[in-house]
Amino acid sequence: MSLNWSMVLAIGLGGFLGSIARAYAVHFTNRFFPLDFPLGVLLVNLIGSFIIGILFAYFSNYTISVNLKAFLTTGFLGALTTYSTFAIESYLLFGTSIYLALINITFNLVGTILAAGGGYKLMHFFIK
Repeated sequence: MSLNWSMVLAIGLGGFLGSIARAYAVHFTNRFFPLDFPLGVLLVNLIGSFIIGILFAYFSNYTISVNLKAFLTTGFLGALTTYSTFAIESYLLFGTSIYLALINITFNLVGTILAAGGGYKLMHFFIK
């Protein structure tokens, strides 16, 4: 895959929209569920992982443009999901609650893998 200007713009636009979607999702989740736990970040990681599972199942059966694929995966989902935020929040949780830190790490790591696999399997169910 060659990185050209149209792909760079597709990734940039996807990243722009994904980061805005993340900000709103985290804000509204934390507003309606004010917990001492980063639920908003967990939810965007789970939802983003589920969506990438769906997309990769779709991509394995249908051809789409490389720019659209880059827009959706590298751009939008790359900005929507928040691994660096997850990392610092997990680190900070260790300072206040080892229990919550381990729950956060487990749900984000195992949960996102299960969500990606679930999206992949669900999409293959609908494709066939």
